[in-house]
Amino acid sequence: MIVRNVTETERLELALIENVQRADLSPLETAEAYRQLAEDFHLSHDEISARVGKSRVSVTNTLRLLKLPATVQQELAEGRISEGHARALLALNSTQAQLAVLQAVLRLGLNVRQTEELVRKYSGIKPEKPSEKPVDPEIKAIEERLQESLGTKVVLHHGNRGGTLVIHYYSDEELSGLLAHILKE
Repeated sequence: MIVRNVTETERLELALIENVQRADLSPLETAEAYRQLAEDFHLSHDEISARVGKSRVSVTNTLRLLKLPATVQQELAEGRISEGHARALLALNSTQAQLAVLQAVLRLGLNVRQTEELVRKYSGIKPEKPSEKPVDPEIKAIEERLQESLGTKVVLHHGNRGGTLVIHYYSDEELSGLLAHILKE
């Protein structure tokens, strides 16, 4: 048995971290706990991820749920939509758009993929055209390795004379984390 002398603040932080690691917390409860760790204990997303055993991207994405309108959060809390639905709604720029798509999701019983498609349509993003040639399995494997390493969506376009690598990020903090990871800072 290991005994540690800790301050009252450290004890509260440890209790909160232990609570976050319980499997039965809802996504919003987890997000609120992460918010408390960030604000009350001045922890960065990287520090939170290290303490709770989740990726930084997972911590950041979970925290983003708190930016949703109260109506969306209520539907998530009551289980009428999933965390995947809620995250899809975050891609919309206005509360009005989020609530409009939420109503369509509830009325039509859309799954997460259908919700993501509706969000793309609602925000004016055209669906990607299917590629004319099949994806090279080696390129797909490289994409998957990069996605796993970076913890975010990565797209590799490979051609005869080079190509492009697209790394997606969803917040300034996530960009900072990606840069630190890539530049090994």
